[in-house]
Parts: sequence; structure tokens; C-alpha cells
Amino acid sequence: MSSIKSLCVFCGSKFGIHPAYEKAARRLGEIMLERNIRLVYGGGSVGLMGVVADTVAGGGGEVIGVIPKFLEELEVGKTDVSEFIVTDNMHTRKHKMFDLSDGFVSLPGGLGTLDETFEIMTWKQLQIHAKPIVVMNVEGYWSGLCQLIEDTIEGGFAHAKVRDLISIVDTPEQAFDALEAAPQPDRIVLTSHI
Repeated sequence: MSSIKSLCVFCGSKFGIHPAYEKAARRLGEIMLERNIRLVYGGGSVGLMGVVADTVAGGGGEVIGVIPKFLEELEVGKTDVSEFIVTDNMHTRKHKMFDLSDGFVSLPGGLGTLDETFEIMTWKQLQIHAKPIVVMNVEGYWSGLCQLIEDTIEGGFAHAKVRDLISIVDTPEQAFDALEAAPQPDRIVLTSHI
């Protein structure tokens, strides 16, 4: 785990319908505190984003929130963190979060979380980075994503090695093991479809 000093967490600005989502977000934050890992996240004060940030910040950990200006103007930002960065737009936000992080964990979330997860996976497929990506399939939330990845392989749009771009886990404890064990991306995920 020594290589992960800063972890980006993608997650929802809502709590979702299962109490297990909030429980997983809180536990993820607790483990980050135990391991002295800095949180980089979307800068929100609400939903699962707020839970993770409150847990890490509340325990004295370092938290960097990155939020686009239009969301900050809606007053949903959590400014009482170690560092609060306001970007011009969503694209700059995602790039900044990427630059600040050694790895990524996706909790349940909405379309924004889906977008962030897909984009960071795509960057890895394109060999832009080799950072570990872990998807926490709490209550089966990400099962549809797992099936979609299988469909792209079966449909002839991706090499089977794209499965290795992300690690699927069920619990926060498993997430940290998966971050440590994540394989390097195989170049064939890029070259097989060019």
C-alpha cells in the first residue's frame, strides 16, 4: 500500500436507497485515515461525497475537494477541508483529480460517477496512466457495469484484457487489497482495436 498516498474517490451526491452505500463510504474513509491516505474527491458536502469527506476530515486526515465553479456557486461545496480547488469546468476538474491521485475507488453514484469511472478506465485503456482503479460493487450496484464490460468483449469491441483495467470488490477492506494487487494494463487493450 506504500505507493498509494493519495486516493481519488468517485461517488454520488445522494445517499442512494441502500443504507449499505453510506456504511461503505464511511468505512472507506475510516480505512483511509488508518492508512494515512489523502482523500481527493469531487468537493461536495452532500450524499456519499459528504460522508467520505466528513469521515476523513473529521478524523484529522487530509482532504482535497475539487469542484467546478458552477457547482460551487450552488453552494454544495465542502469548503472546510484541507484544500478546496475550484475549476472552470467538469473537464478540468477530472484532470485535476487525476493529477492529484495515485489510484481511484468508485462507490455507488449517479451519472457523474459513471462518467468519471468510464473516463478513468478509458484513459487507462489508452495507456495514459497505469494507476489502479477499484469499483466497490456494494449491494450489486455495479453489476450492470460488469455486464456491460462483458458485452463489449463478446460483441468484439474490446479485448478480454479490458477486464483487468478495473478491480471489482464488495467491501472497503477488499478495495485496499485490490489497489495493492492491481495488474499493469496490458498494451493489447489499446493495440487490439486500432
